[in-house]
Amino acid sequence: MVKAIVGANWGDEGKGKITDMLASDSDMVVRFQGGANAGHTIINEYGKFALHQLPSGIFSANTVNIIGHGVALDIHKFIDELNTVLERNVPAPRLYVSERTQVIMPYHPLFDTLEERRLSDRSFGSTKSGIAPFYSDKYAKIGFQVAELFDDDLLRSRLANVLTIKNVLLEHLYHVEPLKLDDVYAEMIVQRGLIRPYVADVSNLIREAVRANKKILLEGQLGSLKDPDHGIYPFTTSSSTLAGFGTIGAGVPANSIQEVICVTKAYSSAVGAGAFVSEIFGEEANELRNRGGDAGEYGATTGRPRRMGWFDCVAARYGCAVQGATEAALTALDVLGYLDTIKLCVGYEIDGVVTRDFPVTPRLNRAKPVWREMKGWKCDIRGIRRYADLPAEAKAYVEFIESEIGVPIRKISNGPRREEIILR
Repeated sequence: MVKAIVGANWGDEGKGKITDMLASDSDMVVRFQGGANAGHTIINEYGKFALHQLPSGIFSANTVNIIGHGVALDIHKFIDELNTVLERNVPAPRLYVSERTQVIMPYHPLFDTLEERRLSDRSFGSTKSGIAPFYSDKYAKIGFQVAELFDDDLLRSRLANVLTIKNVLLEHLYHVEPLKLDDVYAEMIVQRGLIRPYVADVSNLIREAVRANKKILLEGQLGSLKDPDHGIYPFTTSSSTLAGFGTIGAGVPANSIQEVICVTKAYSSAVGAGAFVSEIFGEEANELRNRGGDAGEYGATTGRPRRMGWFDCVAARYGCAVQGATEAALTALDVLGYLDTIKLCVGYEIDGVVTRDFPVTPRLNRAKPVWREMKGWKCDIRGIRRYADLPAEAKAYVEFIESEIGVPIRKISNGPRREEIILR
């Protein structure tokens, strides 16, 4: 059985905890897209971890963990993250990297940084992890698969060709020193030594698991609104964040995904530029930001303070729809216990007309929120395990969101730890 866990919004929905819980009951966890530009925060018996490259099943001894073909693999960050986990007494995971996975090259973060600097106040809010240059190269067919690192002649000849292109840009667009072939080649020889123990033909491993009806969890990064086709373009990431891409990025049959669990948070948060209709500011935002999560709403990768907002029914409904969600998980409900009343965005007013449909970016930029207020529950619900034991106001809030997004909410997180969850 194949499940996918994905985000309904901008990312930052609290997928890490839900993924950790599902991974503990999975035979295989596959990261199918994205790179080290976003993270999943996980709190379990080993401590608190922010995973960026590693699949969330690494804490389960019986789970096979795979870096799929669609991932942007930063080898140094992958190894550093693995070593950090092992140093904290987590048993060595069963971990494999697809030989077809492409790698972040040393020049990708450089180009990311230089382009953001060139754009200045028109920048996209990149994490400067090299993601956009990586995917640009991948689809321009000048990227490098893991397998190519182990063929010396092929690696060097392809590098020479690629650096011819890169150095023109470095010298004449960004006005910096060109890259040297020997330096980049030597660095990639170092990186292949680091990744060698984990490289495998994971296509066969995944196909065998599907045939054996193993429990396979496809783990996505970020959320629907960061998808380059369906999100708030161009303020998106560079790989598809949708569950459907899991069939490509992981290499499972297109008809094999039986469940799509779409995670959304009881309020909204986002990192990076772009329209955010339900955004709030000032002390109201600071209060929510500092109460959010286990240590406040700050990016797991960058540490940047997240932009804050109230729950956006329009965006979440759209996000669940494009993901093909079969159920939703609502996280961070406990955070809202300090509020007398809670706002939700239930529509967008665009040019004097109210819509419940999520628009394309030019119209989204003109959207104003249509608010609904609900009574808060004014108490600490953290630790409650049964839905029936929640205050009536909290249940009303959950059920209103459920009616708005059109997807059953089966899991409710009311604390950052794996066990702090209500199954409904």
